[in-house]
Amino acid sequence: MLTELHSEDGVRQSAGVPFPLPATMHNDFASMKTSGVYNIGNDQILLTDEKGQTQKKFKEETGVFFAEPSFFEIFDFPLLAGEYKSLKEPNTALITKETAERYFGDWHSAIGRTFKRNGNIFDSQDNLFKITGVLAPVPKNTDFQLKIVASYASLKQFTTSTDWISVASNHGCYLLLPEGTTPATMSGQLTAFAKKYKTGDAAKNLQLTQSLSKVHYDSEIGNFLDRAISKRLINTLWLIAMFILLIACVNFINLSTAQAVNRSKEVAVRKVLGSNRAQLKFQFFSETAIITLTAIILSLIIVWIALPGLNSILKLPLDFQPLKDPLVILFLFGIAIIVVLLAGFYPAIVLSRFNPITALKTKVAAGRAKGVSLRRGLVVFQFMIAQALIIGTVIIVQQMNYFNTLPMGFDKNAIVTVAFPEDSISKTKIPYLKNKLLAIDGIKAASFSFASPADDGNWNSNFRFDHAEKETDWEANLKWADDDYLKTYNLPLVAGRNLLPSDTVREFIVSENLLSRLGITNPQQALNKEIDMWGGQLKGPIVGVVKDFHSVALRKAIKPVLIMSQKDFYSKAGIKMQADKIPTILKNVETLWNEVYPDYVYEPKFLDATIANFYAQETKLSYLYKIFAALAIFLSCLGLYGLASFMAVQRVKEVGIRKVLGASVNNIIMLFSKEFLILIAVAFVIAAPVAWYFMHDWLQDFVYRINISWWVILLSGLLAVVIALITISFQAIKAAVANPVKSLRTE
Repeated sequence: MLTELHSEDGVRQSAGVPFPLPATMHNDFASMKTSGVYNIGNDQILLTDEKGQTQKKFKEETGVFFAEPSFFEIFDFPLLAGEYKSLKEPNTALITKETAERYFGDWHSAIGRTFKRNGNIFDSQDNLFKITGVLAPVPKNTDFQLKIVASYASLKQFTTSTDWISVASNHGCYLLLPEGTTPATMSGQLTAFAKKYKTGDAAKNLQLTQSLSKVHYDSEIGNFLDRAISKRLINTLWLIAMFILLIACVNFINLSTAQAVNRSKEVAVRKVLGSNRAQLKFQFFSETAIITLTAIILSLIIVWIALPGLNSILKLPLDFQPLKDPLVILFLFGIAIIVVLLAGFYPAIVLSRFNPITALKTKVAAGRAKGVSLRRGLVVFQFMIAQALIIGTVIIVQQMNYFNTLPMGFDKNAIVTVAFPEDSISKTKIPYLKNKLLAIDGIKAASFSFASPADDGNWNSNFRFDHAEKETDWEANLKWADDDYLKTYNLPLVAGRNLLPSDTVREFIVSENLLSRLGITNPQQALNKEIDMWGGQLKGPIVGVVKDFHSVALRKAIKPVLIMSQKDFYSKAGIKMQADKIPTILKNVETLWNEVYPDYVYEPKFLDATIANFYAQETKLSYLYKIFAALAIFLSCLGLYGLASFMAVQRVKEVGIRKVLGASVNNIIMLFSKEFLILIAVAFVIAAPVAWYFMHDWLQDFVYRINISWWVILLSGLLAVVIALITISFQAIKAAVANPVKSLRTE
């Protein structure tokens, strides 16, 4: 299910649902299978002995879910041992076979064992779970990469919540429609359902259904593993792969027809001996089929060798076992037939129609007719694709460089963030830990907060400003942080002062953008005005205004920000280090961390790497474009080299005569290069506007983006020309320096 959020900023959809929704759905739609699902990530799993002492500790970045037993009636995840219904009880859990083997060695011994989970402030205080079942290995291609499934009933504050306003993207609800119920019918029922329970501001937000088949391809809404990828991108990659295959077919057609002269006598002899055109066509199709089959076998070997490297680049669990997947075999068979027909049809027609008498008496013309020919058109086609890919690659790389160099509005260099336990006892150690951190040589500053200025985890909320009657129609990005936050991340104030040391919300710092949204142009005017959140639970005066900074990825606009202290919400430390002492500092911090939190896995994350991960999909796309562009250029140049070689053989006497008549080496090189350069120029004229259109459309997904400069496109075209010149230069120079006497006296 989705929640459609309505605000002054417009309408957006979230995969999250209000906290009371799953329990209420059970009551109002008793005949329907529904399940609440919660996933926070970065879980700490502790295995203890009988005395409660930690024996092993594990950091689970993803894979720990809270779900109801009905989850397994909606989704098919087989059990090896235990029962699904055991999840009805609080503090029970199912564990996958691989996870059980990693924790206990033998998965058979997992049932009945217990583990502790260091969760966050939203989880149950009692985090001791009993394993009641073992799940079969989870397929790698599912977006639910389960490791542990704990009982949803353990989240007591979710099952009893009456807050219909708050929505967390990691709290979802899945339902299985009964037979005969359509999504349209269900949407109507959900509209009535929302009116029944939602009042006030919550009534603006609607509940919608989304087909499971669309979840993986909705990159705007996303999914639990952030694996969503748009179908438009997949179709683009398919299209590029198809074009590269077409380039290969073009090369085959060009070289086959170019070699027609050399095979004309063979065809003539076969015809004289009784072969008809159908037999000759079959022969040439058979030759193409053998070449294609050999190429497919070689491609399978290359894929098998290259797949591990591609997996590491794309961070995807790609698996290639063609013999076990009938669809792969069917796909390869279909590709083979298409390639044979595309690459073999025209050469078979051309070669089989030679007149035997003409072919035996003299050489058949090589097809150097003036004007537009098929061969020229094919050269233009393949270089058009290659140049379009070069332009696309350059623009993507430029955009990625723009992301990496554009100032975020805060310091992200030489800063690591380290998560720590979020229970109340652990948080009493924060002052001691902070003093010890600042005593380490090379640490410039340290701050404890819910999240860094730009982070994967974001908390947004409406608020009431200066005793206004209503809350804002838009949300501010909340940054729970201590009084060293501005210093650690170098966030400059434009008005007012910093927060005073406090463990609870007493005052606020706001961003310039927030004031702009409120219609305030002078930051001084906002000072001492009251911010009221959550119906008066949190309120205090504005004491400072911070300069705008990017709290989300650069594909989105700058968000309004509220910064306030609240130790209960702190989940990580930010540590600013001296750049030349980072390795030593990290070792000292690890020693300290293990001393203060011995049951917690120490895992530092560099802030600049976290921000770079915002653009993981764009980075993968950049890698793929580079690979595709390199393949397209390589194949195009391969065909160009073959045609240049053939031209050199066919024009050997012409070159000899020209040299005898006084032509220089440069004249001969220009003779060979001129035609190809004209064709490449024509390809560029076609490719440039096409590439500009598609890349301009792609850039519209980013609020902060580059402008496509004319010199980028021109430089890409010149690069293609240089590559083509290098490709044909060897044959051109070889023909130009050949002895004309030898070429003229040799038939």
